[in-house]
Order: sequence, then structure tokens, then C-alpha cells
Amino acid sequence: MEPLVIEQLPAGRRALRLAIVTETYLPEVNGVSLSLARMVDGLRANGHDIQLVRPRQDREDLAASGEGFAEMLTRGVPIPRYPQLKLGLPARKALLKQWKLRRPDLVHIVTEGPLGWSALQAATQLRIAVTSDFRTNFHAYTRHYGIGWLKKPIFGYLRKFHNRTLATFVPTEAMRGELAALGFRNLHVLSRGVDTNLFAPERRTEALRRAWGAGPDTPVVLHVGRIAAEKNLGLLVDAALRIGRERPDAKVVLVGDGPETRGLRERLPEAHFAGLQRGESLAMHYASADLFLFPSCTETFGNVTLEAMASGLPLVAYDYAAAAAHVRHGTQGLLAPFGRAEAFVELAHELVAMHRDRPARFREMGAQARMTAQALDWNAIVGRFERLLSAAA
Repeated sequence: MEPLVIEQLPAGRRALRLAIVTETYLPEVNGVSLSLARMVDGLRANGHDIQLVRPRQDREDLAASGEGFAEMLTRGVPIPRYPQLKLGLPARKALLKQWKLRRPDLVHIVTEGPLGWSALQAATQLRIAVTSDFRTNFHAYTRHYGIGWLKKPIFGYLRKFHNRTLATFVPTEAMRGELAALGFRNLHVLSRGVDTNLFAPERRTEALRRAWGAGPDTPVVLHVGRIAAEKNLGLLVDAALRIGRERPDAKVVLVGDGPETRGLRERLPEAHFAGLQRGESLAMHYASADLFLFPSCTETFGNVTLEAMASGLPLVAYDYAAAAAHVRHGTQGLLAPFGRAEAFVELAHELVAMHRDRPARFREMGAQARMTAQALDWNAIVGRFERLLSAAA
């Protein structure tokens, strides 16, 4: 398969008819659905015609349509432990019928489930160009759910899947190197963006902080994300307990929901669980906190990292994924060596201590985080995505 070359594409592009296949989309809230929606909106704004293929989310779910946009809904089943999310069932025959009637210039597959595999089969049979995203470390999740023995076959399937497409888009240079070393071909870096108008320090509100029991000088430690085993939230508990021993006034706020919520409430009874937040309310939660902790070690990127940075929060994270790509240790936050749990805990304590003992340094970190995020404009990200798709079509 010939490698995809995009560097010499002219600025002027023809409008494309694109079929985008995904198992998750709005109003479902996760990193894939949110960032994909921004990509779709950007492509539509640039004049491309989009057919979005996804599972029906519930009985009331109706296919949306509008100028340059139409949905095709397929059958799906709830994902174990995530009943609000659907796994698309095989739909090769339906896709063949649809694409024979209205042939897309290119099929872009976002998720590698049964629906994605059906799309790959149908497009290949019809000789339609196919590209794909590598967005979720399914193979890394296996150890968190007691099925570590499946890691090797799952990874083999993912490699087979992506190597049958013209190009696979990955969010960081580090991930491109990791996957290339494991036999993945035709990899291209496509970073994520962040809405710096929505996520901004100006959305800070003292009323929300008071609701958390925090005063003007109280350090508020924030985590945003799915409350699930693969997010390594046991380490968040360890960090919170370490912080609490020396700063008993510190507040811990968790935004999100998931199967581990009840257990986490029992381990952090003093924490504030804000549940799922969206839009301006989510942005206010970010901006009203003081620092961000992100202990996950199963991310392909971690969109919440950029949202926290755009909100002016210094952070503690492992030195990989979005943090490795966009954070310099000691500048926008503090980075622990990957997998070093004790280092993560100590750095979280150090950052909280800095909030009190070196406030000017702490504020400068937040300002640097905001400045870095401002360079990650969605328009630039959509522009590169558009060039990649145009090169493949």
C-alpha cells in the first residue's frame, strides 16, 4: 500500500463526500464523541458533505439531517459496564446497499468495533478509499477488567484492522513511534484541539467554590473524566490522601460518572462528586478549581488535559499522551515518569504546597498552561484533518 503524502497539497481543495463511521457520538460524552463532533462541524463548515454512520443510542433516537449532513443509524447493544454507550453490530449488507446508491469519496472509520469492521469490509469490496483513527487503548484496558489474556489477540486485531486502511491517524508523535515499532503502517499525527473560548480562566466563579466549601485561599484539586477502573483512580485517592495529611483544608472535586463512582465515594468521603457536566457548566468547574490531577495511564491522548490547561490550571500527569506532547515539567505543570505512582503522589503534594508557599510561581504555571492551549486551535486541527482526507480520497 502506497504511503499517504500530504505535504504538497495545494490550499484549494475540492469538496468531498465523506462517510464517517463511529460507535459513539453526541450527546454521549467522552473524548471521542466530543472531538469527533468538532471535526465534523469543521468539515461541514468547509463545504464537505458528511454521512455519519453510528449505532442508534435509544428507541427515541432519530437520524439527524441537514445541509451537507445526514446520519445512518444502525443496530447496537450496550457495552458491558457502560450501558449508556453502544457497540455497533455488524452492518456490512446495509452499508453496501447505502454506498452503492450514494457512493462516498472516502470512508473514515473512527472506532474499530463490529460496525467499523463492517465498514472496512464494505468499503474494500466497493473499492472506496478508507482511513482510520486510533483513539482508544482497548488493548491496554484488558488488565483493568480481568481479561489480560485477551491483550495479544486484541492488539493483533487492531493492527490487522488499521493496516488495511490507507492511513491511520494518531494523536501524538510518541504514539506514532510506539505503534510503528509494533508493526502498524501508514501512521500520521493528528493532534486534538481545544475550545479556548469555552474553557477559559474567566469562567471562574466564587459561588461554585463556596458550594464546594472552598474559600479564596483554599486549594481545590480537580479531576475530570470517566470514573472507571481503566482511569487509575486508585492513584487519585492516594494523592488526595497525601495532600490531605498536610493540607486538610484542601478540597477534591471529581467531575464525571461511571461504574466505579460508588466505590470511589467510599474511599473519598470528603470529596465533592459533581457528576457529569457539559458546556459552560463544565468550563466553570475547570476554571473554579486550582490544579488538575490526571493519573490515567491508558490514554491515547486525554482531551481533558488540554481543557484544564486552557482553563489556566497547572497539572500533574504522567509523562505521556497529551501531557508529554504539550507540557514541560516545571513550566505548565509537573510530570511523573510513566507508571511511577509514588512520584505522581509526591508531585501532587508538591504542586499543592506551591499553591500556598510560592503563589507567584503557581500562577505563572497556570498562565503558561493557558498560553500553550491557545496555540492548539481547532481550525488548524480541522485543516490538517481535511488535508489528510483529501490526500487519501
